[in-house]
Amino acid sequence: MTGTVYLVGAGPGAVDLLTLRAARLIAEADVVFYDALVSTEILTLAEKAETIAVGKRCGRHSAAQRFINKRLAEAARRVRSVVRLKGGDPMLFGRAQEEIDFLHAQGIRVEVVPGITAAAAAGASLGISLTRRGIARSVVFATPRAGEGESRSAWVRAAASGDTVALYMGAHDAESVQADLLAAGVRPNTPLALAESVSTADERAHFGTLAELPDLASRLNGGPALILLGEVLQEAVAGARRQPSRPRASSQAA
Repeated sequence: MTGTVYLVGAGPGAVDLLTLRAARLIAEADVVFYDALVSTEILTLAEKAETIAVGKRCGRHSAAQRFINKRLAEAARRVRSVVRLKGGDPMLFGRAQEEIDFLHAQGIRVEVVPGITAAAAAGASLGISLTRRGIARSVVFATPRAGEGESRSAWVRAAASGDTVALYMGAHDAESVQADLLAAGVRPNTPLALAESVSTADERAHFGTLAELPDLASRLNGGPALILLGEVLQEAVAGARRQPSRPRASSQAA
């Protein structure tokens, strides 16, 4: 008999944005493998679990994916409930499929528990709908990041075709992201927001245009950041021109 591995979405950071199922599984888990972006508040729910950090952050030492796969399988062979806790939603830019395929090949049962992804959380926090009648009928989730040895993806073509674009893991490469989007025909005055540490007490948003992206990125404080791009942000950008950027209130700060 082997245990079950649950790939659980930790959401954008705030503990009260977990789903009920996610919170229950974390509390019942025997072992929790967690990403770098999972908050301390969420980890406190794992009262009886052995907690193991396996997170990945840009520019920092991190566990190799094959090592994570192996440890998940080993844990499932010795305990009943293993939670693999991933920031945001497991099935968006979380390498979940690699873990699912490996565990299935080992005969280990896997269940996925979705979480709130950063783009949805940012839209909610900023009070900006990512779709809007007459303005935006499509949303593109993309990342310019490519793993070592991987060929470049067609993210630019997808981004250029979307009404609203959510770019994950792109803020630290702001200059190249800007250059690629401009080369693809995206207008330099396209409204843009950089949302950092969404849903946490450190949340901050910077508004401007694609032409200003590198400058906006230079103001980040090191937290996870998401680039939102599209006409749905026009009013927010205009409002930010009249009022300097400041930290936004969050439920955790209240």
